[in-house]
Amino acid sequence: MSTLLDEALRNFSPQLPLAVALSGGADSTALLLACADKWPGQVRAIHIHHGLQAAADDFERHCVALCEQLHVPLAVHRVDARHAPGESPEDAARKARYESFRAVALDRWSEFAIKDIALAQHADDQVETLLLALSRGAGLPGLAAMPVRWVRDGITYHRPLLAVPGAQLRAWLVERGITWVEDPTNTDEQFTRNRIRARLLPPLEAAFPQFRETFSRSARHAAQAQDLLLEIAAQDLLAVGSPPSISALQALSQARQANVLRHWLQQQAATPSTAQLEQLLSQVAACTTRGHQIHLKVATGQVTRQGAHLHYAG
Repeated sequence: MSTLLDEALRNFSPQLPLAVALSGGADSTALLLACADKWPGQVRAIHIHHGLQAAADDFERHCVALCEQLHVPLAVHRVDARHAPGESPEDAARKARYESFRAVALDRWSEFAIKDIALAQHADDQVETLLLALSRGAGLPGLAAMPVRWVRDGITYHRPLLAVPGAQLRAWLVERGITWVEDPTNTDEQFTRNRIRARLLPPLEAAFPQFRETFSRSARHAAQAQDLLLEIAAQDLLAVGSPPSISALQALSQARQANVLRHWLQQQAATPSTAQLEQLLSQVAACTTRGHQIHLKVATGQVTRQGAHLHYAG
């Protein structure tokens, strides 16, 4: 096993039994094989058949054959991942995947008590996510890129390979004589991630050979800073109240006002844009008389002044 992959598996301690999301590609194939080696008899595989391309049936056949070879139970879940008008194909497919993971882990395989699922995103995927965030002018949540671990719908998800380059995963599979399938859409440069992979990562590697490690470290720093901001926001929200007192907000620095207002709005299922948050801060600063009104669009709702407090209605 490659050094980085071996280290990644040593640091990976999920609750067993564990399910691995298996697409049939090199990354998920390597993750399944490594996990099955480490925890024989304690690993299951979930394959999501999206039905979006002709090769989908080939992906399923490969996964069935691989799991038979490894003696790993496999669940195939077919979904309709077509996107609705106004919805991106990526978001529709992601939503369908998570619904499928939940259905398989908590319903179909409930007798195995599966509470943990491993996903195979690796160091290159993390770099791509960070570059996308930078291109969009993202704040700390975006710069934190993909988390190593999180909980959704009662399931703990893990990305144990975020420090392992994709090339090392492929080389390890070749050494083991294990084949995988290639998704033909991975070379289609109409997708931004594919353009990053094809056009940006090679010159980055030439200029900065350790960029995967250093970019990943920066993402971890951003994630730690974001966690700290959330702690401060929770403390400040207790102080200013929910809904927030305007005078209590004004007693905070502008940075802390922005932090706590963003936190409060997100609790109302509203994520403000940078421009909306800046306008709200300006309105709070100008709110020095009883007659000053606030009526500002944020996300799909409105922030208004009601007496001494802010109010949000979606």
